[in-house]
Amino acid sequence: MVAKTKKQTGKSPATQTDRDRSPLVSPPGKSNVRRPGREGKAFNSTHSNGLSGIRHKLGLTPSAAAKLGITLLLGKFRTASPYHLTQLFENDRHFSHLSNLEKEMAFRTEMGLYYSYYKTIIEAPSFLDGLHMVMNDRLTEHPLVINTLKRFNLYPEVVLASWYRMYTGVMAYFGIPTKMCWSINRGEGLTPVDSCEGMGDPAYFYVTCVFLLNGMMMSIFFMYGSYLSGSRLGGVITTLCFFFNHGEVSEVPLISLSGYSNVGALGTMVALGISNLCFMLPWQFAQFVLLTQVASLFASYILGYLAAAKMQSILVTHMITLGVCFVLMFGNSMLLTSFYASSLVSIWVNLVFVLFFSIQVMQGLAWVCSTVLLKFLLSTVLGASDDAHISGLIKSKFTSYKDFHTLMYTCAAEFDFMELEVNSVPLSELKFVSLPLKDDEIHNILPFNHLQLIILVYHSLQLMAFAVLAILIMRLKLFLTPHMCIMASLICSRQLFGWIGEKFKQHTVVFAVLAIMAIQGMTNLQAQWAIIGEFSNLPQEELLDWIQENTRPNAVFAGAMPTMASVKLSTGRPIVNHPHYEDAGLRERTKLVYSMYSRMSGETVKRNLMKLGVDFFILEDSWCTRRTRPGCSMPEIWDIEDPQNVGKTPLCTHISRNSRPHFTTVFSNDIYKVLKVPKATKDLR
Repeated sequence: MVAKTKKQTGKSPATQTDRDRSPLVSPPGKSNVRRPGREGKAFNSTHSNGLSGIRHKLGLTPSAAAKLGITLLLGKFRTASPYHLTQLFENDRHFSHLSNLEKEMAFRTEMGLYYSYYKTIIEAPSFLDGLHMVMNDRLTEHPLVINTLKRFNLYPEVVLASWYRMYTGVMAYFGIPTKMCWSINRGEGLTPVDSCEGMGDPAYFYVTCVFLLNGMMMSIFFMYGSYLSGSRLGGVITTLCFFFNHGEVSEVPLISLSGYSNVGALGTMVALGISNLCFMLPWQFAQFVLLTQVASLFASYILGYLAAAKMQSILVTHMITLGVCFVLMFGNSMLLTSFYASSLVSIWVNLVFVLFFSIQVMQGLAWVCSTVLLKFLLSTVLGASDDAHISGLIKSKFTSYKDFHTLMYTCAAEFDFMELEVNSVPLSELKFVSLPLKDDEIHNILPFNHLQLIILVYHSLQLMAFAVLAILIMRLKLFLTPHMCIMASLICSRQLFGWIGEKFKQHTVVFAVLAIMAIQGMTNLQAQWAIIGEFSNLPQEELLDWIQENTRPNAVFAGAMPTMASVKLSTGRPIVNHPHYEDAGLRERTKLVYSMYSRMSGETVKRNLMKLGVDFFILEDSWCTRRTRPGCSMPEIWDIEDPQNVGKTPLCTHISRNSRPHFTTVFSNDIYKVLKVPKATKDLR
C-alpha cells in the first residue's frame, strides 16, 4: 500500500479526498488492479421540455439545431482528446505518484534525449544561457561540441521551455502556487520519494502541453473531415475513426497535419509555406512526408487535374520554405541532400521541358530517375551521408542487401512489412474512382466542380502513397491510418454518395456504417482503457543513483542507445552515443560501442572504447542474448560485418561472467553491469 503524505503545498489546499487517497502500487510491469480514487461520478440530467424545447426557445430550425449540436460536439472532441490521453498515460504509468527521477526514466530513448534539452534550458540561469548551452553542447557526443538545434530539430523543446519559464515566472511574481508535492512511501523496503503534481512541475508541464496540442489536432481533424466531405457529419466520422484506431496512430506528431495541406485546403501559398515550415522544423523525417505530398501533386498535374502555373507556385513555395528551414537549422545538409529537395528541382525541370516529355508515363519516369540521380549527386558533392541508412533500408526491402545499420532497423518488428489487420474505418475511402484524363468525363459521373475534383484526386493519391510506405515499413502506418480517417469522411459527401437518396437516407446509411464501425472501435478503446499499471525500473534507478554518487561529473559513458539517453538526462554525464541515429558520425560511434556485443577480442573492443575516451561502459546482458528472430541477435548482426570471427563465443558472454583482464566491474545488479575502461595512452588518442 502506498502512503502519500503532503509535503509541500504549491496550489490550493488539498481536499480530504486528496489527503486520504492511497493507490495500490503494482509490481514492475502491468497490473489489473484498478487504483481507488480514480473513478469518475456519473450523473443524470433531465429537462422538462427536452431538446425540442431548447431548440424552440432558441428559435432554431432543425437543420440549424443539428449544426449547433455538431459544433458543440467539436468542442467536446477537443476537450475529450487531452482528457482521454491523460487518463491513458496515468493509468499506464501512474505518473502522478512517480518521483522526479522515475518521471525522467519514463521518457525512454529519443524522448529522454529531447527532454534532456528541455530540462537544460529550464534549469539554466536564463533562457538565453540555456539556449547557448544546447547550441554548444559538450555532453551528447563527447568530446565533440555540437549545435543540437542543428542536429536534433529541437524547436518544440525550446518553445516549451520558454513557455515554462514564462509561466513559472509570472506565477511567482503574483505569488500563485503552481504545484503540490507529496512524500510517497513506496513500501517493499524502498526509500520514500518526493512526487509533485501541477503545471509548476517540469515533467507535468511538458506532457500536459503535448496532450493539449493533441486536443487541437483533433479539432483540425474535425475541420479537415468537414471540409473534404462538405458536411460537419464528415468531421464527426473522421474524429471517431481516429479515436477508434488510436492505438495505430499514437505516435503521430501533431505538426505533421500541416503536411496534409494542399492547394484547396489552405487557399494561399503563404499559408502553405508557414504550414510546411512549422512541419519541417520540429521533425527530421518531415522531408519524407513532404516528398509524398509533392509526388501526389505532381501526379495530379500529369493527369491533367492541376494547372502548370499552380504547380509552379506550389514548387516555389516549397523551395522557399526549404531554404528558410535550412537557415533556421543552421545549415543542416540533410535537408539539401534529401529526396524531397531533389524532387522539387526535378519537377521544376520537368515543367520547363514539358515538350520533351509529352507522354505521361515518360514524365513520371523522368521525375523518378532525375530525383534519384540528383540526390546522389548532391550527396557526393556535399560529402553528406547522414541519410545513407535510409537508402540502405529501402534497398533491403527489394533485395537481399543487409549491413549492420540496416539490420539495426529491419530486425525491429515495426520496420518489417505491414501485417494484414482490420481497422475500424469504413471501406468507402478504398473505393477509388477511375481517374480519366479529361475533367468532363468524370463530371458526367460525379457532380464535382474543378476545385473539388483536384482535392479528391490529390487526397486519393496521397492515401496511395502512404499505403505504399506503410506496406514497406509497418511503423509508417502512423501516416496511413490518420489519412484513412480523413478519407472516411467522404461517406458523408453528397457528390460521391448522393445516389443513395435524399439527405435523410444518406445520414441513415452513415449512422448504420458508424454503428458497425463502433463494434470493433469500442473493443479497441476498451482494450486501451483496461491497461492499468505503474512505471517501475528499480535496476535502472539503482544504476543512475550509483552514477550520481560514485562518478565524477565529467566521467564519460557508453552503452546501449536507450540507456545513454537516460544517463544524460538524469545524471548529466557526458556520453559518446545516443538514440538519434540520423547522423553518419554517430552511427559509426555506435558501431564501435556495440562491438562489445560482437565476437571480437576483448583487446580490440577495449581499444575502440579507449579511442572514444570512454571511462565507463554499461553492459546489459539482454542486448547480448535478445533475439527477435533468426539472425537478429546482436552477435548475429555483427557476423555480417565481422565474418572472420563467426562461430566464436560473443565477448559480452565472457564479460558477463568475468570482466578481467580487459575491464574492471565497479557496479552490477540484475540488469546492468558497469565496466571501468582503462585510460587511453597517448598513442591511442
